[in-house]
Amino acid sequence: MALRRTRRHPLLNKSSLFAPSKDCYFPAMTIRAPLAGPSVWLGQDIKDSRRWIRDLPAEALDELDAAVKSVRGMPWQEITREDFALPMLSDLLDDVSDELENGCGIVKLRGIPVDGYSEDELRQMYFGLGTHIGTPVFQNRSGELMRAIRDEGAHVGRTYGETKDEKGSTFLSSYARTLTNGGLRFHTDRTDVVGLLCVRQARAGGVSKLASTPAIHNAILAKRPDLLELLFQDYWRSRFGEEGTKKDGEATTRETAYPLPIFGLRDGKFTSHYSLTFIEAAQMAPDVPKLTDAQREAIDLLMQTAEELCFEMTLAPGELQLINSHVTYHGRTPFEDDAASGHDRLLLRLWLTMRNNRPLPEGHEILWQEIEAGRPRGGIRQVAV
Repeated sequence: MALRRTRRHPLLNKSSLFAPSKDCYFPAMTIRAPLAGPSVWLGQDIKDSRRWIRDLPAEALDELDAAVKSVRGMPWQEITREDFALPMLSDLLDDVSDELENGCGIVKLRGIPVDGYSEDELRQMYFGLGTHIGTPVFQNRSGELMRAIRDEGAHVGRTYGETKDEKGSTFLSSYARTLTNGGLRFHTDRTDVVGLLCVRQARAGGVSKLASTPAIHNAILAKRPDLLELLFQDYWRSRFGEEGTKKDGEATTRETAYPLPIFGLRDGKFTSHYSLTFIEAAQMAPDVPKLTDAQREAIDLLMQTAEELCFEMTLAPGELQLINSHVTYHGRTPFEDDAASGHDRLLLRLWLTMRNNRPLPEGHEILWQEIEAGRPRGGIRQVAV
């Protein structure tokens, strides 16, 4: 790709903290326009709106209970849509799917009865409900379709992936970080939709953070169109500790590196796939190109803008947070548990490929395998032993 020296854009605020240095070089810029539609939202505006809130009607709880009883004795992983009949809820769940793809990209479904059921029954209920929204996909190389998200203690690195960075500090894989009580930076997962069902809250913290990626795109376009263009170019990533040659749960240091832009656009549909942890992991591989100063600057601006435009919310037991990964970044604040008082944070996570999903740009096959609209995709590839 031809490179040229980029002058400061005349629309930029001269006081910007992210002013380009005179020695920065950028790819030739494409003329880009602001994104529009309901997926472009500011945190405070969506927080004050009820557009993304859905409530299970009280009369549907009996139907949900009957569906759980109908699959009694069946392994929850084998439940299909047809097994878990929800005729009364079909319109609501179709509306949820539409809001996720064609609306604001986030939904909070309230009123799921998490009390009064065994853990296995709760998994049957959640999995069955999920099959009416999308199709569950694998979340790790061990073939898990549903993952309990909780603090698993100090051993998570040894179990799910850790290594030493160039400074000799312990570097946890993204998967391992999820299973600590630490905060999580804004990121996306390799799935159309992430579902997080709250079973128990922490004693303190564990607050969800959400940001609209089309809104982030527009803000960067207004501030620094030169850096926006870099986000449409390849960044090397590695799913260290999450993919490898082993199917079991042992951590592996084999790094699977691949190039992919952070932002993409096809047929008017936007997508962003981003995890700073994956980018940092790739930088430790000796054959991966090092990030340029301009690329680092673009990431810094991306993260700063996400913080500025996000909102925070605390999930209560029985609330299901659903987010479209293509148009939403999510993260969390650190948390503290107190098991003695029943406040040990537990979320159940599903990754769903959606029947109404969007097309993805050419080149995204390296991550998603399938880029055409309406096709199953995403999740972690399974490797035969």
